[in-house]
Amino acid sequence: MSRIVGTPLMKDFPLSKVYQLLEPGPVVLLTTAHKDRTNVMTMSWHMMMEFMPPQIACIVSNRNFSFAALRATRECVIAIPARKLASKVVKVGNATGARIDKFARFGLTPLPAAHVKPPLIAECFANIECKVVDTRLVSAYCLFILEAQKAWIDPKQKNPKTIHHRGYGVFAVDGPIIKLKSAKA
Repeated sequence: MSRIVGTPLMKDFPLSKVYQLLEPGPVVLLTTAHKDRTNVMTMSWHMMMEFMPPQIACIVSNRNFSFAALRATRECVIAIPARKLASKVVKVGNATGARIDKFARFGLTPLPAAHVKPPLIAECFANIECKVVDTRLVSAYCLFILEAQKAWIDPKQKNPKTIHHRGYGVFAVDGPIIKLKSAKA
């Protein structure tokens, strides 16, 4: 173990684990539809890029079954699950849609979307219908730029807690909410 000279409180951290420190947001489920087949995958590599219209960057590995559908159809739904769905979210992430219908296998209910073919997920507290607006970084980084077309929330799910991936089956759960003075309230 090496240390920074003059800083005994800091120690090396493996580069292979840096993503565990910077996971950008809640774990979400991404749905796609292509050639009369719907699929859902677990995704944690995403970030907001713009407020209005809402733009979201996400990475979908070219090894994932959903990659080809997203690239071909240029549309998806980002469904945001609450903590109560954590075990299903992990199971979805550990399975491939190339071999099974993950909606049926894991008891997820597809609902029709208003502006895209991929379905919403009824069990999630929020769903965002998206269209791909930029693919310039897909070949190099598998990075898609999405623009939200419509957003939905389930009013029956009060104060949902999201889960955040910390690596290798470890998740953090949203904690208390604090409010501080801001230039915009």
